[in-house]
Amino acid sequence: MRVSVDTPQEPQARGPQADALVRHATNLFEHYAQLNRRFSVEDINSIVAIKTAARLSDMLAAHLVTDSQQQQDLLETFDPLERLEKICVIMGNEIEILELESTIRSRVRSQVDRTQKEYYLREQLRAIQEELGMETSSETEELRARLKEKSLPPEVMAKVRKEIDRLERTPAQSAEVGVLRSYVDWVLALPWNERSADHFDIEETRRILDEDHYGLEGIKERIIEFLAVRQLRQQLASRGGQANSESQGQILCFIGPPGVGKTSLGRSIANALGRKFARISLGGVHDEAEIRGHRRTYVGALPGRIIQSMKTVGVRNPVFLLDEIDKLSAEYRGDPAAALLEVLDPEQNNTFTDHYLEIPYDLSEVFFICTGNVKYQIPRALADRMDIIDLPGYMFEEKVAIGIRHLLPKVLTEHGLTPEQVKIPQSVMQHIVSDYTREAGVRNLERQLATICRKAARRIIENPKTYLRITTNSLEQYLGPPRYTLTPTTQKTQIGVAMGLAVTEYGGILLPVEVVTLVGKGDLLITGQLGDVMRESAVASLTYVRSRAKWLGIDPNFQETTDLHIHLPENAIPKDGPSAGITIALALISAITRRPIRANVAMTGEITLHGRVLGVGGLKEKVLAAYQANIHHLFVPAENKKDMAEVPVKIQRRIRFTFVDTMDQVIEGALHGAPPMETESENQKGQAPSEPNPLNNDQRTGNRDQLRRTGFTVNELPEGDTDEQEPSPIIIPQVDRVARDSYPNLRAKETDTRNR
Repeated sequence: MRVSVDTPQEPQARGPQADALVRHATNLFEHYAQLNRRFSVEDINSIVAIKTAARLSDMLAAHLVTDSQQQQDLLETFDPLERLEKICVIMGNEIEILELESTIRSRVRSQVDRTQKEYYLREQLRAIQEELGMETSSETEELRARLKEKSLPPEVMAKVRKEIDRLERTPAQSAEVGVLRSYVDWVLALPWNERSADHFDIEETRRILDEDHYGLEGIKERIIEFLAVRQLRQQLASRGGQANSESQGQILCFIGPPGVGKTSLGRSIANALGRKFARISLGGVHDEAEIRGHRRTYVGALPGRIIQSMKTVGVRNPVFLLDEIDKLSAEYRGDPAAALLEVLDPEQNNTFTDHYLEIPYDLSEVFFICTGNVKYQIPRALADRMDIIDLPGYMFEEKVAIGIRHLLPKVLTEHGLTPEQVKIPQSVMQHIVSDYTREAGVRNLERQLATICRKAARRIIENPKTYLRITTNSLEQYLGPPRYTLTPTTQKTQIGVAMGLAVTEYGGILLPVEVVTLVGKGDLLITGQLGDVMRESAVASLTYVRSRAKWLGIDPNFQETTDLHIHLPENAIPKDGPSAGITIALALISAITRRPIRANVAMTGEITLHGRVLGVGGLKEKVLAAYQANIHHLFVPAENKKDMAEVPVKIQRRIRFTFVDTMDQVIEGALHGAPPMETESENQKGQAPSEPNPLNNDQRTGNRDQLRRTGFTVNELPEGDTDEQEPSPIIIPQVDRVARDSYPNLRAKETDTRNR
């Protein structure tokens, strides 16, 4: 557009103010013309030549002002100088707008140029890759292709698409690229709909369990029953259109000492169901992030171990073993046991949310199995969601059969030997179990067999034609002298020595208690690393003895001149628990009254101040320890009679059980001799009890061969039970460890204290 300007005929001077305003307007017009590019230089020169404010204002108003209101305002302004001032203001505003538009256009042009340059270079790179035969698809295109192949829930699909779009918009040099790519890879690698074929057949399951495990008949039946109920629940849920989480039921939990086959039972269940097997160990886990994962704001963040295992196994319905669940610990970083609640609770695990994923993941089809050594160490909230199955340990015959059928072929294969090169007969295996191992499981038995195979491998390398047959006489050449004796001195008839029973995380053990009396001032000395609960039991036992001094024939003031020393051997091992009360009380009574305790007698139970015997836990493990130690008479609280259903029938036939309600019954059955009558004659009052008559040899030890052969005295042998073959010798488990956490009452007390 060009502006035509008429030449003024006779310019009239308006004074210095008018001239200054004209010059300002001219400069503004020149600037406006340069920005707007609608006027030529000749037009600007012709306007500069204008000297009259009136003519200039009219021309500018006619060509530059386009707003109708502003034009009306200029028409109503009669003074040319004032009209020119208004035009200057309008032109200044227009100039600012034009400058802003110019800046924006320049920025847009530079951005477009850079984008075109990147596009050009990218196209060049793609052409070069095509010429070289390289993969030309971009990273985001690959991720989108993988996303299309996956069948994800709608909310997960939307989340992944959003993250892929962010990855595409993020510059390659940004540190966030790796985080976004790692997140998308994790989500796409998880099994969202991949499943393994699930089948359950009772006969096939029984065959697999029998093939993998010898003995444990009650445990196998319990597992089959659990799987059958679970299968029926799933079928009922599928017919009713319910969710999978509504058909899972409780979580299976195996509790028992090390080496009894808890983990291998989980593998056998996976094989029986035709599912994949995943396992993680929770021993020592103290950070909640190990279960729930870290948030992506942390450097090097990763999902929790649950999600990691699901990615590794590749299906959403595996058999998932959580090993050592009783070894969890809590600290300032959080409580992993509380985080496991969402994992194991069938009502919640269909929406398990990992901190890294930030999206719900369905764990309802996972078959969770937990293992542990002591059930009292499992948090109550977790134990409430579990179906706990106890595995107390193996009997002598079961260990021998496991060693021959399972352990020996496995160890021979691991050491490169064949069954023809090394033979171990059953009689030798019996000696290995009885003389060289002392445990509830079979791990030490496997180690002893490995020792034999190592020495045999050396001899075979020296002479390849060697074929070894291990005998009882040559066994010491491979394993050294026997480590454990057949019958310890604590099983003999003694004064002040009683045999108790305890349960540890390694199974049931014997817990001998020794008491001696000394001339002194009535001090009570307790040694043997005893905890507070056991010390309280010792004090309560002494109080009971003093309260029954008249009935026991003891001087009521005996403590004024007598010191008592209560000792439990194995000083380096801490001991505590509420099941040694009657053992300590019986040892005290025996030491004070000088009445010996019968041989081959053990007991368990807690005592009150009035002599009542309280029930205890872990009866099955304690009975098994007594059976392995060749103890044939047990004193058990009457409250535990209901627990006898868990004890194998074979052991019940070999051991005599005496159920007691009061301490008087224990004294009557476990001590030699009889206490004096309640009413004493006047000449007997205040006199010390007489020493018991010395016992004959047969009274002191009994017919040891007959006891070892059958487990009963001659008069107690059941009818029809001849037992012609002498069983192999059995050993006494050593007191490996008696820990505070091994006892239910103390563990519950500590848990309640921590919860408060």
